[in-house]
Amino acid sequence: MRTSPELRRKLISVAVVSAALLTAAPASVAVAQESAPVPAAQTEAAPGIQAERLIVGYKSGAGEATSDKAAAADAAAKAEKTGEDIDFQRRLGTGAALVELGTHPTRASVADVVAQYKADPQVAYVVPDRLNKPTAVTPNDTEYGKQWDLFESTAGMNVPAAWDTTTGSGVTVAVIDTGYVTHSDLAANIVGGYDFISDTAVSVDGNGRDSNPADPGDWYNDNECGQGIPASSSSWHGTHVAGTIAAATNNGKGVAGVAYGAKISPVRVLGKCGGYDSDIIDAITWASGGTVSGVPANSNVAKVINMSLGGGGACSTATQSAINGAVNRGTAVVVAAGNENQNVSNASPANCNNVITVAATNRAGSRASYSNYGSLVDIAAPGGETRTSKANGILSTLNSGTKTPSSENYDYYQGTSMATPHVAGLAALMKSANSALTPAQIESAIKANARALPGTCSGGCGAGLADAAKTVQAVKGGTSTGTTFSSTTAVAIPDNGAAIESPISVTGRSGNAPSALQVGVDITHTYRGDLVIDLVAPDGSTYRLKSAASDSADNVNTTYTVNASGESANGTWKLRVQDTAALDTGTLNGWKLTF
Repeated sequence: MRTSPELRRKLISVAVVSAALLTAAPASVAVAQESAPVPAAQTEAAPGIQAERLIVGYKSGAGEATSDKAAAADAAAKAEKTGEDIDFQRRLGTGAALVELGTHPTRASVADVVAQYKADPQVAYVVPDRLNKPTAVTPNDTEYGKQWDLFESTAGMNVPAAWDTTTGSGVTVAVIDTGYVTHSDLAANIVGGYDFISDTAVSVDGNGRDSNPADPGDWYNDNECGQGIPASSSSWHGTHVAGTIAAATNNGKGVAGVAYGAKISPVRVLGKCGGYDSDIIDAITWASGGTVSGVPANSNVAKVINMSLGGGGACSTATQSAINGAVNRGTAVVVAAGNENQNVSNASPANCNNVITVAATNRAGSRASYSNYGSLVDIAAPGGETRTSKANGILSTLNSGTKTPSSENYDYYQGTSMATPHVAGLAALMKSANSALTPAQIESAIKANARALPGTCSGGCGAGLADAAKTVQAVKGGTSTGTTFSSTTAVAIPDNGAAIESPISVTGRSGNAPSALQVGVDITHTYRGDLVIDLVAPDGSTYRLKSAASDSADNVNTTYTVNASGESANGTWKLRVQDTAALDTGTLNGWKLTF
């Protein structure tokens, strides 16, 4: 079934909010059909067909089969016989000839032309040059119309158009959260996980760590989680987050997931009153394929980790070490910015390095009033805001139990916890479309292909609003053909001084650069937050790879992905680096471009 662009714009999506960061309150493919030679009597172009162009296959040995001049002459001869306009246009890769008919030909005139070609003993076949279109199918999930966050043109994440390319199949996403409460709209996409809560007072399931990540509920009484903290019902937060990422889709019920072809591995770290860093650190390590003492090896290694959780303070060395280990193993780590309406520099693990930090936007495309902000935010995504209407939140899978599990249901949540799984789902789509992508390339491509926020963001919301379709299109089908051009000439980076440039001459390429050009950068620097890095194309166009930030770590040794499809591949490319603050110096050791 084909859907018009107008209908596709009207599709709605819904998702649910995360408890740890909770604030108060599918695929279409245009298929080009190859025409194999068939006897003229079996031609697909029958009388009554409407077409403006025809594809004509000539028999082997016919002059028209190899000579454009002969094919053009044949078209002219048939035009004279039928009285219709027939013009030879070009030779197809299969050897067939493309001929164009006059403006708005009638069915009768098309039939006359087809009959002339069919009667020619040198013609093997004649078929209409049909116009193929994207055939994005509206999911039949009953609540899909409420999922504005997926498809609304104003502030949705443009997800349905990404499904034309991929649905996330082959990728596992670890949801490091409260665990999973059984839900029929998620069950088909759940794979094995683990319960990492070691303290039984937090786990409330009667035991410590085990292979059962079931969520027994995280409710608590007044003052149980701290003096003055009021009682709270169970949130089923991890299940809500998981539904946004990979709820079963086109199953005639409930909601649709961003990457509904992906699998979810529930990894339980949050229980009554929250969860400890030590458990989260082990969960990050295990989910990404690392070894944790006393825990069986993970048979469902995740290439994406979603952490819709957080606390205050700086990123600890212990947590950063776990994140670095996951990224080095090839797992992208996506983290909620937090819901305190403050600078994200005060929220961990959102302020850690090597993570994709996500702020939340409302239905109008502005920063949600609760969302954290700042220079450490990488990207924004729909998180909802329910002050004026519950329907402006994110709808997802949930449970009706106020303490222990009861019946499954769906509900709206708001929070950066809800925004984060949108980006984790996008990362899964990207990894499915191009398995070679590194975590750094995933982050870079998400930011490079974001669109400007339709609303406002005071304080900073990263690169803008994540755009699923544009990002997936930019990275699909591989990032390169494997040809690398590099510079190993070291260039000193002056302290708080003028920008330096390092050139690379690219030759021997044809056409434009790829949509996922890899830019490898090796910089030694004692405070990389000072650095601004740009790629300069041969025509002078610039692509921002890195902005200055409050990042006190050393060095930049990573690969960025740039959509350079609008640039000629050949020419002199430059890497431009500037130190924008005092007291630290560095050296550009080298860089490379991989096409």
